Amino acid sequence: MDRFGYLVGLGDDALVAAQRLAEWTANAPELEEDVALANIALDQLGQARLLLSYAAEVEGAGRDEDSLAYQRGEREFRNCQLVELPNGDFAVTIAKLLFLATYQHGLYAALRSSTDRRLAAIAAKATKETAYHVEHAALWTRRLGDGTAVGHERMTAAVEQVWPYTHELFSDWVPHGLVAAGVAVAPGTLRADWLSTVESALAEATVPRPDDGWRPGGGRDGVHTEAMGYLLAELQYLHRIFPGAAW
Repeated sequence: MDRFGYLVGLGDDALVAAQRLAEWTANAPELEEDVALANIALDQLGQARLLLSYAAEVEGAGRDEDSLAYQRGEREFRNCQLVELPNGDFAVTIAKLLFLATYQHGLYAALRSSTDRRLAAIAAKATKETAYHVEHAALWTRRLGDGTAVGHERMTAAVEQVWPYTHELFSDWVPHGLVAAGVAVAPGTLRADWLSTVESALAEATVPRPDDGWRPGGGRDGVHTEAMGYLLAELQYLHRIFPGAAW
């Protein structure tokens, strides 16, 4: 995998996360949260656009951000499986957001020092956005986990359900050459800080951290869960019905 593949992987994480979060529009448990999740989805979409646009330029094959978003098949997407998982109930979405946002925040903070100036600039903007995402997810984790008995039960179940998919975030999928050149960050180096932040949030929410066990993966290689096909069918529907359409 080259620089193009690395940018696509990061961009796909953000794009698919944005699609899932957007599904809460008009469905969130309260109006304020409806707006908050929509704004987080827009942040993710903005990150996806910047990363996929840059990836298309690096590829130099005449594609653009829309081509990469709407004209690739399921096996061509390189997002981690965590972001494609169905929303489930609200607690599942919060667990996913806590784990993803904490990972992205650490990643983008490190990428601010990338020797690739374009990527470093994208990361600088994304670091500020993901800091809010982490704060928001941690707040809701505490609110649910240390609130009512029902909230605690659902938050605990959500964390247990999603936890196995977090291991793929730190898999060895980034080319060592990009890391050695200072362009990319080795995912494994981010896990310790991620774990510290996540464990602190879970402890404050009185939600136990699950034991490590089953570790699903394959998203970075284009192997996805059953949910991914349905997500792409909705994401790409309009573009495929009216190819090349413009406002």
